[in-house]
Amino acid sequence: MFKNILIPTDGSVRSRKAIKAGVKLAQSLGAKVTGYHGVQALRPDLFGDGDLIKKSTVELLDEQAKAVGERYLGEIAKAATAAGVAYSGLITKSPTAYEGILEAVKKKRCDAIFLASRGRGEFKALLLGSVTQKVLSHAKVPVIVYR
Repeated sequence: MFKNILIPTDGSVRSRKAIKAGVKLAQSLGAKVTGYHGVQALRPDLFGDGDLIKKSTVELLDEQAKAVGERYLGEIAKAATAAGVAYSGLITKSPTAYEGILEAVKKKRCDAIFLASRGRGEFKALLLGSVTQKVLSHAKVPVIVYR
């Protein structure tokens, strides 16, 4: 059925639960797991005209965000290894979380996405938008939402 399932993570409790369920699904299907974490692209222009934040500060923040992402992906790698499931990971920098997820699907040739729903209330989701909803709306592959 599925051969390569993308499991995005943001390090949240719900995301961690989805990792376990996604790896279990991959194991039952004989599929590979691709872990993904997106680093939000910092826009120096949001800090005035770009003079208020040093380039070295942006680079340091990017490095720290990548280190956190590596830690999150380590959780997926550990779960996959314990289940005997093939694993690869990817961290990218993207303007939005959903765009990063969709690009990861293309780059790693995934044929499904196993995504945790943050479970924001309707009002917050309306104001902030829902990554899950955007992935569901724009994905060209099946999306399995873990609640």
